[in-house]
Amino acid sequence: QVQLVESGGGLVQAGGSLRLSCAPSGRTFSNYNMGWFRQAPGKEREFVGVISYSGLSTLYADSVKGRFTISRDNAKNTVYLQMSSLKPEDTAVYYCAGGGWGSLPRNYDNWGQGTQVTVSS
Repeated sequence: QVQLVESGGGLVQAGGSLRLSCAPSGRTFSNYNMGWFRQAPGKEREFVGVISYSGLSTLYADSVKGRFTISRDNAKNTVYLQMSSLKPEDTAVYYCAGGGWGSLPRNYDNWGQGTQVTVSS
C-alpha cells in the first residue's frame, strides 16, 4: 500500500560522494525503521545500514562504517544515505527497505525499486 522510491544514484569516480534519498508514495513513514541494502549482479542482497523510526539509533555494515551515514528527516518524509569515499566495490543497486532491523532482508516488509550507483576507478 506504500511505495518506497529511491533517488540520487548515478556515476561517480572513486573517492567521490553521493547522497541517496528514499521517500514514500502514498503516505508517511515516520514510525518506520528504514534500512538500506545493495545488490550487485550475481551477488546476494547486502545490508548497508538501518535507522530507527526516531533517527536516534543507527546500525551499519562493517564495509561502509565510517564512510556512509544514514539520516532521516521525518518532517520532509525522507530518509537519506550519504555516501563518501566511494570505492568501485560500492557499485550496486541500492534499495531502501522499511519496517525491519538488522542485516537480514527478511526482516523488512517494504522495499523500493532501487537506484543504481556506479563507482569508477
